[in-house]
Amino acid sequence: MYRFLLSRQWVILTLVSLLLIPTMIRLGFWQMHRYDERTARNQLVSDALTAAAVPVEKLTTPGHAVTRDERYRSVTATGSFDTEREVVVRRRVNADETVGFHVLTPFVLTDGKVLLVDRGWIPADAPSQTSFPEVPAPPAGRITVTGRLMPDETTAASGIKDLKGLPDRQVMLINSEQEARRLGAQVLGGYIAQTAPDPKGDSPELVGRPGSEDAALNYAYAIQWWLFSVGVPVGWVILVRRETRDRAQAAVREAEQAEPATV
Repeated sequence: MYRFLLSRQWVILTLVSLLLIPTMIRLGFWQMHRYDERTARNQLVSDALTAAAVPVEKLTTPGHAVTRDERYRSVTATGSFDTEREVVVRRRVNADETVGFHVLTPFVLTDGKVLLVDRGWIPADAPSQTSFPEVPAPPAGRITVTGRLMPDETTAASGIKDLKGLPDRQVMLINSEQEARRLGAQVLGGYIAQTAPDPKGDSPELVGRPGSEDAALNYAYAIQWWLFSVGVPVGWVILVRRETRDRAQAAVREAEQAEPATV
C-alpha cells in the first residue's frame, strides 16, 4: 500500500522534510538568541539613559575605548568650545532622513584635555560639497555641557567608509584617535552627543535619543519557525494519506473497468 514511498519523488520529498525540521528548530533558537540580545541591549540603553550624569573624566580618559556599559551614559564637562578647529562629519541624516552634516567641535576642559562634542545636525546648504557649511556658533566662554557618551566610530562598527582626500575640515568618522593626531592634543576616548544646553534657534539639531530594538519581533519569529517545524511532518502525513487515497480510488476504477460487461 505504501510502496510508493520508495519512489524517487517520495524519497526526495521525505529527505527534504527531514532536513527542514531541524533547520527550522535551529532558526527558532537563533531568533530566541537574538531576542535575548536585543532585550539585554534595550535594558543597557535604558539603564544608561536614566542614570545620573557624572563628570566625563570619571568614565573616559585619553586613549580609552568606551564600553557597552558606558555607552549612552549621561556625562557633564566644563570648559570652552574651540570653534577654530571645528569640523563637520559628512553624510549624516536627521530625524527626517535628510542628508547633511554633524558638527564636531573640540571642547577644551579646564585641565587642558579635549572632549569631542557632536553638537548636532545641520543641512548641507553650502554652495558645493567642497565648501565648509555655515555652522551656528556655540556659547562662548566657559560653560558646562551635558551629553551621551559614545564610542569612537570605526568603519568595521559603522559600515561608513573612511574616505581620504576630503575637503578641508570635513571627516567621515568621529574618532578620538584621529582627532588627537589632527589637534595635537590629549583627546578623551569616544565623544559625546550633546543634550544640553539647547542651541539657539534649534540649530544645530540635537541628535535624538537611541531607539529600542524590536525584541518582541524576534520572539514572534521564533514561535513562527517552531510552528513551521511542526507543520512539516503534519503536511507530510497529509500528503501521504492523500496519495494513498488517490491510489486506492484509481485501483477501484481500474478494477471496475476490467470487469466484463454483463450480458
